[in-house]
Amino acid sequence: MEKRLVIALGGNALGNSPKEQLMLVKDTAKTIVDLISEGYKVIVTHGNGPQVGMINLAMESVKMPFPECGAMSQGYIGYHLQQSIKQELKSRNIDKNVVSLVTQVVVDKGDKAFNNPTKPVGSFYKKEEAEKLEKESGFTFKEDAGRGYRRVVPSPNPKEIVELNVIKELLDKDNVVIAVGGGGIPVIETENGYEGVAAVIDKDKSAAKLANDLNAQMLVILTAIDKVCINFNKPNQKEISKMDILEAKKYIKEGQFAPGSMLPKVEACLDFVNSSKESIALITSLSKAKDALKGLTGTIITK
Repeated sequence: MEKRLVIALGGNALGNSPKEQLMLVKDTAKTIVDLISEGYKVIVTHGNGPQVGMINLAMESVKMPFPECGAMSQGYIGYHLQQSIKQELKSRNIDKNVVSLVTQVVVDKGDKAFNNPTKPVGSFYKKEEAEKLEKESGFTFKEDAGRGYRRVVPSPNPKEIVELNVIKELLDKDNVVIAVGGGGIPVIETENGYEGVAAVIDKDKSAAKLANDLNAQMLVILTAIDKVCINFNKPNQKEISKMDILEAKKYIKEGQFAPGSMLPKVEACLDFVNSSKESIALITSLSKAKDALKGLTGTIITK
């Protein structure tokens, strides 16, 4: 039986400029091809928080709508990823095609997230800079995990992946697929078809939705740390190697995981493992992904 694995790459792991991103994705490609060489059918999703904010800021003079900025980020991140993955496959004599798919994800226009923007996008600012931009642009800024202030936009839940059948067809033909970038372009259903909305769907929740829809055996969320921690950045910080749904919910209730940071990652893993007895989720760093799949590091989440 084939092993389907959905990888969710963090947008912050892709750098803060196109030049930096192109350098970083070469290492990313090595990790992804390591997993392909282990026999996994790999589907890659990625964040776009820094990138979509950068594009939106750059396109401010022409008032480019936010959904179109999301589509642009899917295009240029996907281009870099597919180019680097293809080159890495070629260097190892693995004959596979790589394709990135501009992907729309349906959200509910009545989702209460639209009344409470929480999803960070774009660069980090000092408090004074954020307050100035807030007055000038009308954007909303919030502190992001003690690292500075970032613009926040609504983050509705994913309901349906529009291009799911195309993703399945590409995967069935043994292609490496990059899809649902940045959580997907958020769209609502109208009488005249789909219509984009100004929001960013959490990429980990969309990755969990995609993994469920594809009946994947594993969801792997790659972030900046090797293992999930409780009491993070405190003297009694503790790494977690394995937790089940009940333990994870207990930690969430205690407020152990920061909103906009580790919390949505853990919640996405719970969404995924709750769907099937065999489902396993893994949170680890990009550099340790191969070791984590062998049980040597990372945080495993099971039902």
